[in-house]
Amino acid sequence: MSVVLAERAASARSEASSTIAIVLLGTGVVGGALLKLLNTSAAGSLRLVGAANSRRQQTDPVSLAQRNLREQLNQHGAPRDNASLLAALDDSAAATKVIIDATASAALASRHAEWLARGYHVVTANKALAGGELSGWRALQAALAGGARYGDSATVGAGLPVLSTLRRLRTCGDGLLTLEGVFSGSLSWLFNQYDGSRPFSELLREARQFGYTEPDPRSDLSGEDVARKLLIIARNAGFALGTDEVQVDGLVPESLRALTTEAFLARLEELDAPLAARHAQASSRGCVLRFLARLNQRGHARVGLVEVPLTHPAARLYGTDNQFALTTTRYHAQPLVIQGPGAGPEVTAQALLGDVLALA
Repeated sequence: MSVVLAERAASARSEASSTIAIVLLGTGVVGGALLKLLNTSAAGSLRLVGAANSRRQQTDPVSLAQRNLREQLNQHGAPRDNASLLAALDDSAAATKVIIDATASAALASRHAEWLARGYHVVTANKALAGGELSGWRALQAALAGGARYGDSATVGAGLPVLSTLRRLRTCGDGLLTLEGVFSGSLSWLFNQYDGSRPFSELLREARQFGYTEPDPRSDLSGEDVARKLLIIARNAGFALGTDEVQVDGLVPESLRALTTEAFLARLEELDAPLAARHAQASSRGCVLRFLARLNQRGHARVGLVEVPLTHPAARLYGTDNQFALTTTRYHAQPLVIQGPGAGPEVTAQALLGDVLALA
């Protein structure tokens, strides 16, 4: 081999070893926002070697480089196959190989521990594993013992520095005593707006049009998503809570739970009277309604709509703000409060990108 060819081969090997190869699972709202970030200078060290939606995938470098990749995958691409996506990662020769899960699929989340055990790093916005059954959380912790890393900033607060702050406090010997806050951007917006002057159903339709809620708003109103976030925080703080140990008081009455999405949307007005009554009661006591998640130092966890006085921190939120008030051994006289936008594809995608870059 000539000196020039040898130098080129060495340069190629060096470039490959310094590159982070990634496979993106999910090209929906959040995944689509991440694809846009991958075309910026901030992602210069990243190489996309595979992308997939629920039905199709692409591993061809030329196609992956197209700016309309998300739209292309809706029409073109090979059938969905995790094995070939992982093969693309293995063939990349990159020193750092990352699977990004931008879906809400419980089936995909169940594979996270397996991927970590095989040496792939996983970065995710998917709460189904860490916020699901306790057995899944324990499997995740066992897999992390092998050295692979789990980027989960996007699972709570759309990337607000909640989990990172909590972990840093624990590393310094601090401990979480109580936790309280508003963990849902959609429910935050709804109850920041709800003052009794407009029916709740009208606000809910508006929130859905703005993209603040899931297509089926029951995903937000049930409180289950908030419960998953509470479990993730609690488990990171050392509370080994199971899903059955969180009391969830949702906002969807039994009569509306089994309907199709279309049928539920046609009957939203059935939510109005009960919430109007609760609002009137709260107002008579000088309070407002907020959908709170709470954890005490005995590990009792609860999610639901409560009355809070106007002096309460949650009464002064704006827009889709999330708020996390952590009382710890050292932040005892006054809680440590983390607050900011807790919804939106751009900030969630940024959290995913940040977790990937932190692996370098």
